[in-house]
Amino acid sequence: MESNLVFASPEAFFLLIPLGLLLLWSWWSERQKRPSLQYSSLKLFESLQPTLRVRLMFLPQFLKAAALALVIVALARPQKADTQVKRNVEGIDIMIALDISDSMLIEDMKPLNRLEAAKETIAAFVKGRSSDRIGVIIFAGESFTLVPLTLDYDLILSRIAEITTAQQARIKDGTALGVSLANAAGRLKDSTAKTRVVIFMTDGENNSGTIDPETGLSIAAGYGVKIYSIGLGKSGPTRIPVYTRDVFGNKIKTYQPFESTVNDDLLSRMASQTGGKYFRASKEDSLAGVFKEIDGLEKTKIDVNKYVRYTELYMTYLFWALVIYLVALALRLTWLRRVP
Repeated sequence: MESNLVFASPEAFFLLIPLGLLLLWSWWSERQKRPSLQYSSLKLFESLQPTLRVRLMFLPQFLKAAALALVIVALARPQKADTQVKRNVEGIDIMIALDISDSMLIEDMKPLNRLEAAKETIAAFVKGRSSDRIGVIIFAGESFTLVPLTLDYDLILSRIAEITTAQQARIKDGTALGVSLANAAGRLKDSTAKTRVVIFMTDGENNSGTIDPETGLSIAAGYGVKIYSIGLGKSGPTRIPVYTRDVFGNKIKTYQPFESTVNDDLLSRMASQTGGKYFRASKEDSLAGVFKEIDGLEKTKIDVNKYVRYTELYMTYLFWALVIYLVALALRLTWLRRVP
């Protein structure tokens, strides 16, 4: 809650102008009325100093002016404004399923290959969210939950940076689309978020796993999960890097022919049957554009309700104006009384 001093009728402050002019005129009049005597020499008076009473003769008039100034402030209706802002955040639960099969090493996307382009874009996407729980699943011939749904974005980013391909991680290679889709949907099954989303990224066709893609799709649709599917890389003949070691233990990279295929029909149905959208990303900039569009489509809803309570303070200023005026009057009639 924030408290501020505001004035309901600030135009009343214009009355300070004539008050200031009145003070100037009073000061000038006093100077004109000051009596004087002519002496042949002032040496006799040089050692004399004005008393405290003489020095404070201006005080009653000053206090009366201060009292009038407080009355003007009271006319401006000072108020204490207590502002309370209530934010209702409707977050989104997002599971990112990333293909890490060895074909993701194909070097047709910057900065190095499909996998590094995907990791870089996912990291940028995570950094752009604020109130959404995000989880990450990786899959090849098997599916693993790398990070469960969490708001710990630093943890997500650190785990994304550690992702390697199936070959480097020594897990079963292949592309188990059905298993990974069922895994991602299962992670969202118990979510209470109004919107639950799977961002599904792959560069191949289903060729592994114990659950077929149609069953995985039925599970996701049954849980009310929306799927944004992304087909990575170009289809057609290409080369896949293969890493071996020579007799001295040095790492050697060679290439072997590879036929890259993306099941556009399946990925498109995954999206259309769950209310999502299918994207084709053959370059790193198009992949960044895909995540930018998803970011725009799935915005966290934040309702801001602002309440302001006003408390009138003018009585306080009137009270002190009366006190100061009575003090001025008492001083004028007693200690600082002027005698003809």
